[in-house]
Amino acid sequence: MEKMRRSMSSVFTSKTMRFLHRNLQGKGNLRIAPSFINLCWGRGFASGSDDYREILRNGLQDIKLDDAVGLFSVMVQSRPRPSIIDFSKLLSSIAKMKKFDVVISLGEQMQKLGISHNLYTYNILINCFCRRSQISLALALLGKMMKLGYEPNIVTLSSLLNGYCHCKRISEAVALVDQMVEMGYQPNTVTFNTLIHGLFLNNKASEAVALVDRMVVKGCQPDLVTYGSVVNGLCKRGDTDLALNLLNKMEKGKIEPNVVIYSTVIDALCKYKHVDDALNLFNEMEIKGIRPDVFTYSSLISCLCNYGRWSDASRLLSDMIEKKINPDVVTFNALIDAFVKEGKLVEAEKLFDEMIRRSIDPDTFTFNSLINGFCMHNRLDEAKDMFDLMVSKRCFPDVVTYNTLINGFCKSKRVEDGIELFREMSQRGLIGDTVTYNTLIQGFFQAGDCENAQEVLKRMGSSGVPPSIMTYNILLAGFCSNSKLEKALVIFEDLQKSEMELDIFTYNIMIEGMCKAGKVEDGWDLFCSLSLKGVKPNVVTYNTMISGLCSKRLLQEAEALYREMKEDGPLPVSGIYNTLIRAHLRDGNKAASAELIREMRSCGFAGDASTIGLVTNMLHDGRLDKSFLDMLS
Repeated sequence: MEKMRRSMSSVFTSKTMRFLHRNLQGKGNLRIAPSFINLCWGRGFASGSDDYREILRNGLQDIKLDDAVGLFSVMVQSRPRPSIIDFSKLLSSIAKMKKFDVVISLGEQMQKLGISHNLYTYNILINCFCRRSQISLALALLGKMMKLGYEPNIVTLSSLLNGYCHCKRISEAVALVDQMVEMGYQPNTVTFNTLIHGLFLNNKASEAVALVDRMVVKGCQPDLVTYGSVVNGLCKRGDTDLALNLLNKMEKGKIEPNVVIYSTVIDALCKYKHVDDALNLFNEMEIKGIRPDVFTYSSLISCLCNYGRWSDASRLLSDMIEKKINPDVVTFNALIDAFVKEGKLVEAEKLFDEMIRRSIDPDTFTFNSLINGFCMHNRLDEAKDMFDLMVSKRCFPDVVTYNTLINGFCKSKRVEDGIELFREMSQRGLIGDTVTYNTLIQGFFQAGDCENAQEVLKRMGSSGVPPSIMTYNILLAGFCSNSKLEKALVIFEDLQKSEMELDIFTYNIMIEGMCKAGKVEDGWDLFCSLSLKGVKPNVVTYNTMISGLCSKRLLQEAEALYREMKEDGPLPVSGIYNTLIRAHLRDGNKAASAELIREMRSCGFAGDASTIGLVTNMLHDGRLDKSFLDMLS
């Protein structure tokens, strides 16, 4: 014991004691929440002072906070006073409520009243400081406790370890475990599990895995919690190979992985697109007699649906029901969402009806998926009916719900209905996001209402929602498509002066706007400036510029740009070939047109409706022979 005392003293008289001295210098004693302490005295307790011993004897499992504080007031005023063991029981029960600040305040009050703490109460208080991330105060209390002759035990050190990990001071946590060993304490599984959790919090996955091996060397057998923590941490990082290796290591160590660990790995394999590996592990799990649960099935069904493997998903659903594992809302949501995204709305509706039949309450995600499906199929009235059903079932719509409906109405040019939903959204206390405002602005532009589009933009700014580059792209495209290029140019110039990083989509909008307004030279100047701005043109940029040049009969420039594109840019697409073919035909250059048609066909493209229409008209006029139409077909 004397050796341990000396060891403990040496550990905390070096770095730790210097740390304590530095942090407590000039700060006096620990003082916590005096206003709360005064409040404690003002609270009465429902029972008389003679009853507190009976309450302590019967246990404090169900005691409420106010009653616990009232009981403390009775206890400190009782004569003779209760033992420190009784106070410890009370503090422990309050700590279990996670009212750590209350425990600390009551502990300080005990000290003022001359009620001496024992090791147990010190441990409770140190744990509370650590749970509140006040590690320096926990260390201060540790120093005081040691001066009074109390030696920290495994509980004290485990609390400090937890505090270090919670505060992301992981190197100190690792050092503390080493010190525990030096002092003769054998770290237990809980100690190692705490440290493993801390390592993952600090993105130290390899160290956490290595610690499992170190546990075995130290004679501490990892348990299911240990392996579960490591597997969960690895899966969250996407390290599925390491997680699978750990499963094998568990089995070699005679620890059978449970359904939670298997399900965690299966879910990770699904999320990281290893669907066949997930199915193999699922089969392995069943062979070993480990019964899958609803989470296991839901993960696999969702993944299979996302890959369009409907028969496999249906088989698993049938298997699940056959085994009396009832699908839950998560299972149905996975299926409904996948069916909606695949355009299989009828199947999604049938699943929704099945949910109701099974008395499974749909949640916000369920309704959002179906509302989105109805909007995608332009069944807006049914989408609104689903919205009303959602509200009637006290399943409250969120921003996604409103954004989906507003987008549906705006795309169908029912912008006023969209605005009505926007008002309702505000009345419900929901704040529209960038998507909400962008949708409304675009809706008004598509309806040709530039004035209201600008009003929505003003409302967006006054509501504290900053416009994104997407917002500005919608504005520029809206003004350009409504023949208001000058307004678009003003916004574009302001954007160029701002710190916002413009993308190729912004430049494409402006180049197209200029070309369609007949200002091809301005569009060409902007196109030529892209390389100076460090922006690489994409296929849309080339297509737009070539179309603009052709519209002005600048065929040499268009051909030169086409050749540049083939050498340095993206591969030409059908639109570019058809634009150039038509331009050469109008210019009377049949040979150039024929060459382009052959090249286009070799790339797997065909003539579009405009090109075929032009060739047909020229055939009727006798300006072309039938071979041109044969080449295009």
